[in-house]
This record gives sequence, structure tokens and C-alpha cells, in this order.
Amino acid sequence: METFKLGSFDVPRLFAGLWQLSGNAWGTAPAVAIRQEISRHVEKGFFAFADHYGDAEILFGEARASLPSGTKVFGATKWCVFRRISPTRAVVEDAIRERLLRMKGTTVDLLQLHWQDYSDGGYMTAVQHLIDLQTEGLIQTIGLCNFDTLRTDQICTQFGPGAIVSNQVQFSLIDTRPLHGMDEVCKKHNIKLLTYGTLCGGFLADEWLGKPEPGAYENSMTPSQRKYLYMIIKAWGDWQLFQELLSVLRRIGDRYGGVSIANVATRWVLDHPFVGAVLVGTRLGISEHMDDNLRVFSFHLDADDQRVIEAVLSQSNGRKLITSIGDCGAEYR
Repeated sequence: METFKLGSFDVPRLFAGLWQLSGNAWGTAPAVAIRQEISRHVEKGFFAFADHYGDAEILFGEARASLPSGTKVFGATKWCVFRRISPTRAVVEDAIRERLLRMKGTTVDLLQLHWQDYSDGGYMTAVQHLIDLQTEGLIQTIGLCNFDTLRTDQICTQFGPGAIVSNQVQFSLIDTRPLHGMDEVCKKHNIKLLTYGTLCGGFLADEWLGKPEPGAYENSMTPSQRKYLYMIIKAWGDWQLFQELLSVLRRIGDRYGGVSIANVATRWVLDHPFVGAVLVGTRLGISEHMDDNLRVFSFHLDADDQRVIEAVLSQSNGRKLITSIGDCGAEYR
């Protein structure tokens, strides 16, 4: 398991993403099964968990509390501000104490701030209060979520080295927007990206190789798949070009002992030095791929691999997404 430094923590380069516990649209499992799966992830070395939407914070907190004392577990959660507020000290502290209560902790390992409306500049005040709460021990490290290049640079410049350790954004073979400036900001301020959407809701996988284009509203489609299918066939290219990409990834995987298409797609993202970790969505108690995910650490892509991948990407609209969709996080604004 590869690791990297995130503030004072050494954490794995694969996080278990828990956003799929936010509702039953991805399927549901009993709470006891979810807690057991979290324990199994920790035993396998996947001890970092992120994206605590809905009841995921509560389930994670219960699972962590049930583990033996001293077990290494890392929890990254969010404070998402979707409407205009006045970010007073009391408002910010209440939000953090709610995270602590739900996660059964005394400190938040990584608190990631999402701020929907940049226009009032309130995110700068919120970050200052988060830093104060960090000094008081309620937070260990502070990150951003879906902040664009301009504001990420603004925040990191204002608050100095080490204040912000990460930004969680979408990054994949399909969505390469972080290569248009965010990579340079990460290098400038020594922060890392935590990436999601790296497998495009599961489309970058062997099970879709050679398959016909699915309908967006088939009963089997999850909300993530609907989102990323639109990205693939409307914004990035079309299903035929996507099949060419899957074929190339399959041939590369065969070169490295038969690793999966998902492994190759994940390795492509991890091989960018500004990426700290990839968040892999897990439907705990329903579907998990721990053993396969570990194979991503068995190889690195070489120049020939990069060349044949780029030959497909150059035929897509991937490099134009920065203008058609906007910078990182723009799709949510």
C-alpha cells in the first residue's frame, strides 16, 4: 500500500469513499454489515475513509468506536455550505462539533470545506475560524472540496504554508480539468488532490468493455452512473470512442499481469505527483473490490502506456472541458 503525507498523517493513496451510504439509491445493507465491512477495510490497510454524507458520518463513527483501542483509522469529512450564511465563529464551531458528535470523536482528522457561492467571500472568514479551531484541537488538518484554481490559490496564499493540505476534486481519464492550472497551484503551495470520479461511477471497468451504450434511466443505473454517462457521451466524446479507450486500457492491463481496467485508470491518476489519493466509492455490505484495488500498487505506467492512452484522449473533447464545463467544481455551481 502506497502512502503519502497529509499534514501530520501518513495515509494510504486509496481512500474508501462513503458517499454511497448517503441514501438507498445505490442499494442498502444492514448497519451491522456496514460496520463489519469498515473493520475488514481497516484490516486490509484501507484505513482512510472520506465523503461522509447523510448517515455515513454516524455509521463511520459507530464502526470506529467498535474497533480495538489504538486501531489506526483516518476519517475525512466535510462541512458543505450550500446557501449564503454569515460564517461567525459560533456558526463554524457548531458545524464542527456536529461532525464530532456524529463521528464519535474528539477531533476531526481532515475537515474539508465546500463553499457554494464565492461571491460574498465568506469562505475566507470560514477558513480563518477553521484554523482557530484547529489551534484549539477540534480539527487536525483542513482541506477544501470542489474549490476552483483561483480560490484555492487565494486561500493558500492568504493563510500560508500548511494551512490547507488538500482539495477534493473530480479527476479521471475522462475529466482532466485539474491539468489546466490546479496542478500548478498544488505544486506552488505543496497541497495534494484527493480525487473522486476516477472510475466514472464504475464505467472505467472491464464489465463495460464491448457492451452497448446503456440507457441513462435503466433501473440498474445508479445516480453516479447517470452522471458520468452524461460526461462520457455528451461532454467528452461518444460511446464508440469510450470503447476504444477501454480496449487500450485492457491491453495495458494485460502487459502488467492482467490487472483490471479500473487498476490502469486509477494508476493513471495516481501517477500525477500532485495527486495524494484516489477516493474509491464503496457500497459497504453490498459490493467491494479491496483485493483488486490493491493491485493498483503493483505497477506504474511507462511512456509507451502514456502514449497510447493519449492517442485516444486526443480524439476526445477532454481538454475542452475546462471551457465547456468550467474549472474544478463548476458543475456544482
